[in-house]
Amino acid sequence: MDHILTYEILYYRARSYHFGLCHNRAVNLEQYLRGLELFNRGEFFDAHEVLEDVWRAAPKGEKKFLQGIIQAAVALYHHGNGNSVGARSVLRRAFRNLARYPEGFAGVHLATLLHSISDWQRAMDEGMPVPPFPKIVVGK
Repeated sequence: MDHILTYEILYYRARSYHFGLCHNRAVNLEQYLRGLELFNRGEFFDAHEVLEDVWRAAPKGEKKFLQGIIQAAVALYHHGNGNSVGARSVLRRAFRNLARYPEGFAGVHLATLLHSISDWQRAMDEGMPVPPFPKIVVGK
Protein backbone atom coordinates (compact mmCIF):
# COMPACT_ATOMS: atom_id res chain seq x y z
CA MET A 1 0.00 0.00 0.00
CA ASP A 2 1.26 3.48 -0.82
CA HIS A 3 1.72 5.99 1.96
CA ILE A 4 1.75 9.73 1.60
CA LEU A 5 4.09 11.58 3.90
CA THR A 6 3.21 15.24 4.11
CA TYR A 7 5.30 17.92 5.71
CA GLU A 8 4.93 21.66 5.45
CA ILE A 9 7.40 21.86 2.58
CA LEU A 10 8.15 18.25 1.67
CA TYR A 11 5.85 16.04 -0.30
CA TYR A 12 6.82 12.50 -1.12
CA ARG A 13 4.84 9.47 -2.20
CA ALA A 14 6.59 6.27 -1.24
CA ARG A 15 5.99 2.54 -1.10
CA SER A 16 8.32 2.31 1.87
CA TYR A 17 9.41 4.73 4.52
CA HIS A 18 13.12 4.31 3.83
CA PHE A 19 13.81 6.56 0.82
CA GLY A 20 16.73 4.27 0.06
CA LEU A 21 18.38 5.59 3.20
CA CYS A 22 19.41 3.76 6.33
CA HIS A 23 17.99 0.32 5.71
CA ASN A 24 19.45 -0.78 9.03
CA ARG A 25 16.48 0.88 10.78
CA ALA A 26 18.84 2.47 13.30
CA VAL A 27 17.92 5.85 11.87
CA ASN A 28 14.66 7.57 12.64
CA LEU A 29 13.17 8.52 9.27
CA GLU A 30 10.88 11.07 10.87
CA GLN A 31 13.95 12.83 12.23
CA TYR A 32 15.52 12.82 8.75
CA LEU A 33 12.39 14.36 7.23
CA ARG A 34 12.12 16.86 10.07
CA GLY A 35 15.71 17.94 9.43
CA LEU A 36 14.96 18.45 5.73
CA GLU A 37 11.82 20.41 6.60
CA LEU A 38 13.78 22.69 8.93
CA PHE A 39 16.40 23.19 6.22
CA ASN A 40 13.72 24.15 3.70
CA ARG A 41 12.23 26.62 6.16
CA GLY A 42 15.61 28.33 6.55
CA GLU A 43 16.03 27.12 10.13
CA PHE A 44 19.58 26.02 9.45
CA PHE A 45 20.88 25.73 13.01
CA ASP A 46 17.96 23.51 14.03
CA ALA A 47 18.25 21.47 10.82
CA HIS A 48 21.90 20.86 11.61
CA GLU A 49 21.07 19.72 15.15
CA VAL A 50 18.35 17.28 14.04
CA LEU A 51 20.32 15.87 11.11
CA GLU A 52 23.42 15.38 13.25
CA ASP A 53 21.49 12.82 15.31
CA VAL A 54 20.49 11.06 12.08
CA TRP A 55 24.12 11.15 10.91
CA ARG A 56 25.34 9.53 14.15
CA ALA A 57 23.06 6.51 13.65
CA ALA A 58 23.62 6.16 9.90
CA PRO A 59 25.70 3.38 8.36
CA LYS A 60 29.13 4.35 7.03
CA GLY A 61 28.08 4.50 3.36
CA GLU A 62 25.45 7.15 4.09
CA LYS A 63 27.40 9.37 6.45
CA LYS A 64 29.01 11.58 3.77
CA PHE A 65 25.61 12.24 2.20
CA LEU A 66 24.14 13.33 5.53
CA GLN A 67 27.32 15.23 6.35
CA GLY A 68 26.92 17.13 3.06
CA ILE A 69 23.39 18.23 3.94
CA ILE A 70 24.50 19.18 7.45
CA GLN A 71 27.43 21.16 6.01
CA ALA A 72 25.08 23.01 3.65
CA ALA A 73 22.92 23.95 6.65
CA VAL A 74 25.97 25.07 8.63
CA ALA A 75 27.26 27.12 5.69
CA LEU A 76 23.94 28.91 5.28
CA TYR A 77 23.80 29.52 9.02
CA HIS A 78 27.31 31.04 8.88
CA HIS A 79 26.24 33.23 5.99
CA GLY A 80 23.25 34.46 7.98
CA ASN A 81 25.60 35.45 10.79
CA GLY A 82 27.94 37.37 8.51
CA ASN A 83 30.68 34.72 8.39
CA SER A 84 31.12 34.58 4.62
CA VAL A 85 34.59 33.01 4.80
CA GLY A 86 33.25 30.12 6.89
CA ALA A 87 30.15 29.84 4.71
CA ARG A 88 32.18 29.52 1.49
CA SER A 89 34.56 26.95 2.98
CA VAL A 90 31.85 24.73 4.45
CA LEU A 91 29.62 25.04 1.38
CA ARG A 92 32.50 23.80 -0.81
CA ARG A 93 32.83 20.71 1.38
CA ALA A 94 29.06 20.17 1.30
CA PHE A 95 29.13 20.20 -2.51
CA ARG A 96 32.01 17.68 -2.62
CA ASN A 97 30.30 15.31 -0.19
CA LEU A 98 26.91 15.44 -1.91
CA ALA A 99 28.36 15.14 -5.42
CA ARG A 100 29.59 11.61 -4.57
CA TYR A 101 26.05 10.26 -4.49
CA PRO A 102 23.73 9.36 -7.37
CA GLU A 103 20.69 11.40 -8.29
CA GLY A 104 17.76 10.41 -6.10
CA PHE A 105 19.86 9.10 -3.22
CA ALA A 106 17.70 9.11 -0.08
CA GLY A 107 14.89 10.46 -2.24
CA VAL A 108 16.68 13.79 -2.81
CA HIS A 109 16.83 15.54 -6.17
CA LEU A 110 20.56 16.04 -5.86
CA ALA A 111 21.04 17.78 -9.22
CA THR A 112 18.70 20.56 -8.11
CA LEU A 113 20.39 20.89 -4.73
CA LEU A 114 23.90 20.81 -6.19
CA HIS A 115 22.97 23.42 -8.80
CA SER A 116 21.62 25.69 -6.07
CA ILE A 117 24.71 25.20 -3.90
CA SER A 118 26.90 25.98 -6.91
CA ASP A 119 24.95 29.19 -7.57
CA TRP A 120 25.43 30.22 -3.95
CA GLN A 121 29.13 29.40 -4.07
CA ARG A 122 29.62 31.44 -7.24
CA ALA A 123 27.69 34.43 -5.87
CA MET A 124 29.72 34.45 -2.65
CA ASP A 125 33.03 34.01 -4.48
CA GLU A 126 32.22 36.90 -6.83
CA GLY A 127 30.81 39.17 -4.12
CA MET A 128 27.40 39.20 -5.80
CA PRO A 129 23.98 39.04 -4.13
CA VAL A 130 23.16 35.47 -3.19
CA PRO A 131 20.20 33.68 -4.77
CA PRO A 132 17.27 32.34 -2.74
CA PHE A 133 18.16 29.65 -0.21
CA PRO A 134 18.64 26.16 -1.61
CA LYS A 135 15.72 23.78 -1.07
CA ILE A 136 15.94 20.04 -0.63
CA VAL A 137 13.39 18.52 -2.98
CA VAL A 138 12.36 14.96 -2.17
CA GLY A 139 10.44 12.73 -4.51
CA LYS A 140 10.62 10.33 -7.42
